[in-house]
Amino acid sequence: MEHHNDDAFGEASKVIAGGVNSPVRAWKSVGGNPIFIDHAQGSRIYDSSEREYIDYVLSWGPMILGHAHPEVVTAICEAAQKGTSFGAPTHAETVMAGLICEAIPSIERVRMTSSGTEATMTAIRLARGYTGKKMIIKFDGCYHGHADSLLIKAGSGVTTLGIPGSPGIPEELANLTLSLPYNDTASIEKAVERHASRLAAIIVEPVAGNMGVVPPREGFLKKLRELTSRNNIVLIFDEVITGFRFHFGGYQNLINITPDLTCLGKIIGGGLPVGAVGGKKEIMERLAPTGDVYQAGTLSGNPLAMSAGIVTLQILKSKITSFPSLANQADGLCREMESLFSRQGIAVCTNRVFSMFTLFFQEGPVNDLTSALKSDISLYARFFHVMLQNGIWLAPSQFEAGFLSFAHTSEDMDKTLNACAKTLRTL
Repeated sequence: MEHHNDDAFGEASKVIAGGVNSPVRAWKSVGGNPIFIDHAQGSRIYDSSEREYIDYVLSWGPMILGHAHPEVVTAICEAAQKGTSFGAPTHAETVMAGLICEAIPSIERVRMTSSGTEATMTAIRLARGYTGKKMIIKFDGCYHGHADSLLIKAGSGVTTLGIPGSPGIPEELANLTLSLPYNDTASIEKAVERHASRLAAIIVEPVAGNMGVVPPREGFLKKLRELTSRNNIVLIFDEVITGFRFHFGGYQNLINITPDLTCLGKIIGGGLPVGAVGGKKEIMERLAPTGDVYQAGTLSGNPLAMSAGIVTLQILKSKITSFPSLANQADGLCREMESLFSRQGIAVCTNRVFSMFTLFFQEGPVNDLTSALKSDISLYARFFHVMLQNGIWLAPSQFEAGFLSFAHTSEDMDKTLNACAKTLRTL
């Protein structure tokens, strides 16, 4: 069976750069060859040898309804029969945009893209065009896709591989991006004081998800809003992971902080490639064709992604009462796992925000990249592989988030805890 899988990666490596189309999939930080997936259903994912796993990666977050949700699949099939792309407006795009604007009040206008990277790239370009300034601030360990300006100290894939940014990014551009410690209010105050006249934007994951889950400290995001408002700086919330993950809307709704621009992705596409940037009307109207900031995309707002997204958002809207139970389920799972670890005398620190979580292999607390990096990544790698043998699919990196879906059952929780207990005995 393993041989069959090694064959698959060997074959892939002959034709795909690195054998994968996105680096974390190559398992470099946990070792071994990646397992190839054949199909998935609900909370389960199946490899090409038909082995079954309970999935806590969920395609890195989008599959909040579980895999192959029948209503989503039906919507995609119906849309496909009418044609997959027209390069012309469709009513579905308006419906999708309406759902987003309804759910997130700070979004007065929205523009669909085909990836989260395109959304953040557009947000940065918009902020620069709108303010006439060039510099941006991001935070260490926050990942906003792989556009040039944003790939500085950028979280999981990059953290895992130990790349200090990336070759191929001109120093001139890197010099326009200031990366500061997440959750550090003093350093952001100093930086804004010093650079305000040159700062176009501050971009932040309101809950960091790419150095593992790191929640914002009390007052951190509020301080960002105050500093940006006062200095004509565009505040951008990257809610690609958090949008529609905690309730029908963005994390911003829950904390009553209104950014100028918001980037979305993942869940809003129901598992199809999608992104969106939205926000204040006066900023968004600077986009072509109404304004002079150019952005375009042949497949932006394509019928398949829109149909999957509309159905997903409509189901989530009807599930408002279930979001708290999803968070409770995640809370129970994390607490039970913690007690299993402590019984074995293994240090673990759990960061959880509603239904996303990370088990850091260390004492903690983890509140920024520096503290996240204190984790025992070789121990995580061993845990990952034994959990996999025991039928549990976790992220192949210590510095990633785990997710629950509405398809996960209490039976899944029991199986996961049994697998965890069994795994810890062998570590």
